[in-house]
Amino acid sequence: MKNEIRQWIDYAEENFISAKCLLGNDLYNPCLQNVQQCIEKALKALLIEKSIKLKRTHSIVELKNIMAKNKIEIEITEDDCEFLDSIYIPSKYPLSSVLPHFEPDVQICNKGISIASQVFDLVKNLLK
Repeated sequence: MKNEIRQWIDYAEENFISAKCLLGNDLYNPCLQNVQQCIEKALKALLIEKSIKLKRTHSIVELKNIMAKNKIEIEITEDDCEFLDSIYIPSKYPLSSVLPHFEPDVQICNKGISIASQVFDLVKNLLK
């Protein structure tokens, strides 16, 4: 694995570990922010591995679409992508709750961590 890709994966792993620690301390907004960042960085690592130019975006939907256009299959549903995109900005800034119609809680954070675990493991296996 190239050094640049290793760095993206290491940062993604730090985000994943952070999300779990933050959830354990009832810090829901930063938990969800780290979930989103874990997945974003993992997907970008995969794009770099495939020599696909990175686009400046935080959208998981957009990253998944770039992968699909380049025939890279990643198992993440459209609903999960939209969920992850819905938490990016509100988890960073106090505009409202993290999710448009929900207050962040343990269940929502566990959903995010579950998605991150699935995607992160898939990406690591594809990079082997």
